[in-house]
Amino acid sequence: MRKYILHIFLLISAVAFSQDPIVKAQIETSNIRIGEQFNYRITVKDVENVILPKLQLKGLEVIDSAKVDTLNYMLVQKYVLTGFDSGAFYIPQQQVFVRNQAYLTDSLLVNVATVAVDTTVVKKYPIKSIKKEPLVFDDYKMYIYLLIAALLIIGFWIYWFVIRKRKVEEEDPTYVALAPYDEAMYKLNELDEKLLWQNNQVKQYYSELTDIIRGYIERELKVPALEKTSDEIIEVLNDFLEADTINTTKENIKKLKELFKEADLVKFAKSKPMALEIEEDRKDAEEVVHNLKPKPISKDEELE
Repeated sequence: MRKYILHIFLLISAVAFSQDPIVKAQIETSNIRIGEQFNYRITVKDVENVILPKLQLKGLEVIDSAKVDTLNYMLVQKYVLTGFDSGAFYIPQQQVFVRNQAYLTDSLLVNVATVAVDTTVVKKYPIKSIKKEPLVFDDYKMYIYLLIAALLIIGFWIYWFVIRKRKVEEEDPTYVALAPYDEAMYKLNELDEKLLWQNNQVKQYYSELTDIIRGYIERELKVPALEKTSDEIIEVLNDFLEADTINTTKENIKKLKELFKEADLVKFAKSKPMALEIEEDRKDAEEVVHNLKPKPISKDEELE
């Protein structure tokens, strides 16, 4: 009776053991050359509730992994491996979970050998320098856009301040250029209305005051007064007076010299004249313009 019981127990154990899932790991070769690929396969004798591992390798690399396949009630996972360093490397045990129970695969040894190169057969070539990529539109587009923007700005400036102004002057029938004297008087009155020195803008006031006189001299006497210094203008006027080509007096030229000197002190030496002095300079400016004119050319001089 004991003998029969023992046989039954062994039979049940064998059947139970045969029903346990079996996990295997296989490689198609254990010897490869550097860079050569080989297959690594994990086989599970079960297809339900299987969790395959993420391979953890040292010295070897996973190139690709195939889709999990089932064959004859077995689950098969294939990987493509390779090695880029020579030596002997182990594929360590991989942990596979089947029905929430862990199983370990066997570790496998892979030998990676170098590739012998016969230098007498293989021709050596010098190392080539780095070749630059050809230039494309994207390399220039920023500069092109900046150039276009600059041209547009310049074109707009020319149109708005030159062409448009000229068109307005040509098309406006009421536009009439003022005579030099009338223009100077008009600008002096405009300067009075700005109330610059009354608002502590004395430097700006004297700058505009002297520019009005310079502009008048430039238009009336045909002298580039806006480009000359104060001393140069006085010297030119004295020459004209000696040559008897202008209607003015030495006192008038002296008054203009003093006015220029006062303006220079305000602009460059930060002088602060009194209100009475500023008003006197304004009167002197008008008198200078009023008493400074070119002499008319006689008919005999025109013929000459």
